[in-house]
Amino acid sequence: MTLRESLMALFNFRGKTAQPSPSPQNQLESFLHGYSLEVMPRTAEKVEDFRTLLPLGTRVYIAHIDGTPIEDMVATARRLADEGFTAMPHFPARIIKDRATLTDWVARYRDVGVRQGLLLAGGVAAPVGEFHTSMQLLESGAFDGFERLHVAGHPEGNRDIDPDGSDRMVMEAARWKSAFAERTDARMAMATQFCFDAAPVIAWVDRLAAEGVRLPVHIGVAGPAKLQTLIKFAIACGVGPSLKVLQKRAMDVTKLLMPYEPTEVLSALAAHKAAHPDFGIEQVHFFPLGGIKTNAQWVTEHGGAAGKPAKAA
Repeated sequence: MTLRESLMALFNFRGKTAQPSPSPQNQLESFLHGYSLEVMPRTAEKVEDFRTLLPLGTRVYIAHIDGTPIEDMVATARRLADEGFTAMPHFPARIIKDRATLTDWVARYRDVGVRQGLLLAGGVAAPVGEFHTSMQLLESGAFDGFERLHVAGHPEGNRDIDPDGSDRMVMEAARWKSAFAERTDARMAMATQFCFDAAPVIAWVDRLAAEGVRLPVHIGVAGPAKLQTLIKFAIACGVGPSLKVLQKRAMDVTKLLMPYEPTEVLSALAAHKAAHPDFGIEQVHFFPLGGIKTNAQWVTEHGGAAGKPAKAA
């Protein structure tokens, strides 16, 4: 190498400055982009206009609790669509009586423009009819033409599926659903139960990848709420290891009466995603256990809204 070439190489080396890493705030904003939110017909009724809270186009899941009339579910989906949002109603297999009922529900939703659905087993102990798993719903063919079909994920296991505390059956089902997505044209993702600790979530998402499960993960997170409220829901929903985060917080008198916010767990997941771009979490899904308005405001304040909430027309 000549002297001139050496000097040019040195100049080029010095001229290259390392790109600054995104700040924690920027990481969190990026991670929250495109978030989704879950409502029930009765909680949606309390919101005067979703356009004052959410960016247009936000995906809003509609939880179908056993006993909720299908008419209320469809009316909520219609309202969300009319206000400019994407409705994704739940289809809990164990509360669907038969094929005729499933076909009727799907037809009703199609009539109001619904083309997305979350298929899950459902939280009831015994099926009311012939369906008891989301896999049966997927195989039924009833959802042909839907744009998206999401399924449930369980980062901390599910005792209803694996009573022995393992994740053998849960992981087997995840592999089946991933294979289903690969052999069909369905756009699928795995929406999870809410968690409070990043470490078990990271380990679980990495485990999915190691098991060959290629479904993108939409990680469930509880929105801001009173600590007592979250502990009640966490116990009822079978949240496991990360419940210790709430229990530890409850033992701290200085934090006991302060509302819980998901800043810590989301910041940790956002930092991991920034450091590992191929990490399997695609989006954040919120359970607004402390209220829809409270949750939406928290996301907006932390930069997660893709633009500002739309003003009502």
